[in-house]
Amino acid sequence: MKKKDLEKYEKLLLAKRAELITELGLLKKDALDTTIKDSTGDLSSYSYHMADQGTDAMEREKAFLFASKNGRLFYHIDEALRRIQDKTYGKCQECGQEISTTRLEAVPHARLCIKCKEKEEKKKLVESE
Repeated sequence: MKKKDLEKYEKLLLAKRAELITELGLLKKDALDTTIKDSTGDLSSYSYHMADQGTDAMEREKAFLFASKNGRLFYHIDEALRRIQDKTYGKCQECGQEISTTRLEAVPHARLCIKCKEKEEKKKLVESE
């Protein structure tokens, strides 16, 4: 892959990484660092209704799941940046073929070509049944 192309993908990955850092910071501030007392505005630590407590718990769980998903994406982006430094970026880690530019533009942290990714997904589907 040409140096110019690598720089383009590196910029894409760094921009996405910065977005994730911002999102994780907002999730932490808005949901994970607040207590039930803070979120309801109550003076006591108990809501007036059990439904309020359930809603609060559900919102915190959703925030945790988003943070977890973003954390995994953060890892994949860092691995793609490492591959750029190692000069292995853009090659499928399974078959060694070049990953198409269309795929890399859509998923700049891709580690597999479309064919190998489809095989991986089919294998996961079979194992889950």
